[in-house]
Amino acid sequence: MDRFKRYFPVLDWGRDYDRAALSEDLTAAVIVTLMLIPQSLAYAMLAGLPPETGLYASIAPILLYAVFGTSRALAVGPVAVVSLLTASAIGQVVEPGTASYAAAALTLAFLSGAILLVLGVLRLGFLANFLSHPVIAGFITASGVLIAASQLKHVLGVEASGHSLIELTISLVRHAGDIHAPTLAIGAGAMAFLFFVRTSLKTVLTTLGLPDRIAGFITKTGPVFAVLVTTALTWGLDLEARGVAVVGVVPQTLPPLTAPDWSPDLIRALFIPAVLISIIGFVESVSVAKTLAAKKRQRIDADQELIGLGAANLGAAFTGGYPVTGGFARSVVNFDAGARTPAAGAFTALGLALAALTLTPLIYYLPKATLAATIIVAVLSLVDFSILKATWRYSTSDFIAVFATIALTLSLGVEAGVAAGVGLSMLLHVTKTFKPHIAEVGRVPGSEHFRNIHRHQVETTPSLLTLRIDESLYFANANFLEDMLLKRLSQNAEAVRDVVLMCSAVNEVDYSALETLEALNARLHDMGVRLHLSEVKGPVMDKLKHTHFLTALTGEVFLSQHDAWTALTQDER
Repeated sequence: MDRFKRYFPVLDWGRDYDRAALSEDLTAAVIVTLMLIPQSLAYAMLAGLPPETGLYASIAPILLYAVFGTSRALAVGPVAVVSLLTASAIGQVVEPGTASYAAAALTLAFLSGAILLVLGVLRLGFLANFLSHPVIAGFITASGVLIAASQLKHVLGVEASGHSLIELTISLVRHAGDIHAPTLAIGAGAMAFLFFVRTSLKTVLTTLGLPDRIAGFITKTGPVFAVLVTTALTWGLDLEARGVAVVGVVPQTLPPLTAPDWSPDLIRALFIPAVLISIIGFVESVSVAKTLAAKKRQRIDADQELIGLGAANLGAAFTGGYPVTGGFARSVVNFDAGARTPAAGAFTALGLALAALTLTPLIYYLPKATLAATIIVAVLSLVDFSILKATWRYSTSDFIAVFATIALTLSLGVEAGVAAGVGLSMLLHVTKTFKPHIAEVGRVPGSEHFRNIHRHQVETTPSLLTLRIDESLYFANANFLEDMLLKRLSQNAEAVRDVVLMCSAVNEVDYSALETLEALNARLHDMGVRLHLSEVKGPVMDKLKHTHFLTALTGEVFLSQHDAWTALTQDER
């Protein structure tokens, strides 16, 4: 039964569901639904899909995540970065605006869902750790800038295209003379209002005497007011006839049953983008989920999150959607609105379904400039160039990785940015382990502690050389240890009789490293120097016992470095 609950967390939280939780979940659902209506339409436009696709992608996926997900506050659906990645991936394979484009979006959602589901079943959630946080932050920052730039054409009412910031800027400059004044007025006005809502409205309302909860509710539904006002103006002034682009006809129906395009060529073309979308989406989603869960001392199961997000994407693939993940803004709103359980998401899905059935005729006159303004204001909150300053101060290698990710994303597009992010994350890991920190240590006077001779006042003896290895030993760094040890011995070869490798930080010794240790033991023996080990961890020792290394070892294996020091320096005391 416990195993069944692991795959169906709804059986856990649903068992204790009560009226109080129902009330709070319904309140949160109303707020999030009002927020998601314009946001879902906007992100679908960003992905190059019909606006109703955003609504469809926010219904079935939310319901499925409520069953399989572990976060009680995460709100799943279309998000800005994934929408941009979707547009970039499909746009290189299929012509935008065609039926094939929408079918390809379904295929991409299916591939992403299948990848996430397989990773979850195999319990491979740890793979997301290979993407460093600075690199992810750099990519999201660059993506935010790129998304905002891509939406300026809708605010200005001009034709512009490009996959990079350079291409978009050049295209916008070329069409600067074609700016459509009514569209600009609506887009700029909506943007100014939304910035005011985000930065100042709550303060103004509380100053006027409104309760904090009501002021918060009005602030969170700010985009809805922008939608209502600009739609009414467009209808009342007949701005469509004056050239203002509107959403147009939106089907008044529930999400249809759909099937992805199973073309082998399309699947091959979209598989790598699907992998990248899955990884980026999962990292973003889990980061948000863990942050919110920590505030209520709740636990997030990363492997089950993979299953939940996988199920959500599969649901999107068969109900007319496109790839989805957990969104930061909507999740924070869901949390702040008081959501107690994933049922809040299910109620939100029902609210969106009701909107799809009843409100879509009213969306006809919604200006695309308003949706673009909604996207711009939302994504600019993701832009954080302070990561460059922080990494510059802390780590040059991290700074280089972040800077390269931002630069490549802006100059070459999101594919290059994502690829650079993944590659640089792996490179950073390898680089940090390729040349591990190895310190020569001595004893702190009057204690049993041993510290770096270059950092502390410690006791040493010419006949004993102790090196503390601060990394696991594997094929990439074993020779580095050998070279460093022999170089150090060359400085005082005649005096040194014993070498101790302090292994307190060594969690693994692979076969390549074992062969290096065996060769090193033999070489030191020829030099008249004994090789010893100290503070070897149990799992490492268990593996060494099954080899001939311990038998051939010219020295001993000491339980502690203090034991080694005491035994090997007693003749000098």
